[in-house]
Order: sequence, then C-alpha cells, then structure tokens
Amino acid sequence: MPRSAAETADTYPIRINTYLAHKGVATRRGADELIANGKVLINGRVAVLGDKVHLGDRVEMRGAVSSKKFLYYAYHKPVGVITHSPQLGEKDIKKSVPMQDIFPIGRLDKSSSGLIILTDDGRVTDRLLNPRYGHEKEYRVQTQEPLRASFKKAMEAGVDIGGYLTKPCTVRVTGERSFSITLTEGKKHQIRRMVEALHNTVVGLERVRILNIQLGKLAPGTWRTIEGEELKTFLAEIGMK
Repeated sequence: MPRSAAETADTYPIRINTYLAHKGVATRRGADELIANGKVLINGRVAVLGDKVHLGDRVEMRGAVSSKKFLYYAYHKPVGVITHSPQLGEKDIKKSVPMQDIFPIGRLDKSSSGLIILTDDGRVTDRLLNPRYGHEKEYRVQTQEPLRASFKKAMEAGVDIGGYLTKPCTVRVTGERSFSITLTEGKKHQIRRMVEALHNTVVGLERVRILNIQLGKLAPGTWRTIEGEELKTFLAEIGMK
C-alpha cells in the first residue's frame, strides 16, 4: 500500500491493525478479523495478530475486501460529561450516544462544553491533534473579571503557562467579560491557564469550531452526521483526500 505524505520514519514500526485502520481498509477490530482470516500479507508472508509494519514493508490484501465506510459526527458535549476515562459515577461521551465503535477525537474538560468530533476512523486522530499541522479550533470564553485593555494583545502574543510559551493566536473581544479565541495547539487546560496567567478566571468555555466543522445551533447532548461537502472539505484540510 502506498505511503501518505504525512507518514515519516517516526511513524514506524506500527501494529498491523493500526496500519490498516490508518489506510482506511477497516477499523482496528475489522482489521483483526481480516488478519485472523489470512487476508493480509506483509512482504508476501501471511500476517498474524500483533505483527508490526516497518518502514519499507509491503502490505497487501489477499482476495476481495470491501471498503470500510467510516462515520463522522459533530457532538455538542454538555458541561459535566467526561470525554475520556470517567471515574465512578461520572458520565462519559460513549455512554451518552447510541453509536457503536465510535470514539471522540481530542478532549474537552468536564467544566467545558462544545464541539467534539466522534468517529470510528482511527486515521483522523493524529492528523487532527498533532500540533505540527496547526489546525484551527475556535472557542467562546466568559471570564469572572472584566478584561483589561491589554488582554487581547497579551493573549495573541503568547502567554507563559508554567514554563511553556503558547503559540500566537487570534483573539476577538466580544464583551466586557467575554472573548473568542482561535488556537492551533491544545495544551491541557490551555485557555484557562492563559487567562489565569493574565490575572483573570474562566467561568464559561465552549468550543464552537474545529477547522470547517461548526457547532452552530446544535443543542447540548445532541449530534449530527458530518457528510457531503462538509466532510469532503474536512478530510481535505487534514490531508486525507
């Protein structure tokens, strides 16, 4: 199978089921079934579960394999819902939606709300989250104290959040205690830490856009399918089409 432009030597070695998922052949679970049924060859040898693909290896499929149709959803995560790894008594996204074999790409903390992309396409994760790609994510933020006159300039220039200087970003002040911010990176609790470093406190944070995917009027706890031109544009922007 041909390598994509985004793949480098650092990508390898990679487990064969993950490799097939990244190539769009099947989900990792589906890839395991293909491997168990002897449908996958690595350098002419029948692959077995747990095999790894190294840079330069030739991976081939034996016999007809139906192309996997991946699913993509825009989901409005409500405040209080956990993105990953819920603790006792907490509710996570996978318990909140009925779709099987889908997972959230990226995170929003428990106190934040807004857009999360759900999919069964494992190829999307690195292409969307790796900071080297610089993909835009936009947020609406409310603060406890009024914003200072220097707030926009200080945020856009980069803020020291515990020894890390954030990358330049775009800020639009929308009220005495509100602003929107567009980031191309995603450090843990980044916006909250940036605001705290400028002597203020976030009291409301909502993600409203990931690349071309808009939250729009999607109600908290609901979702919609990403399809058609919207999906085509999204995949193109992350280098998958």
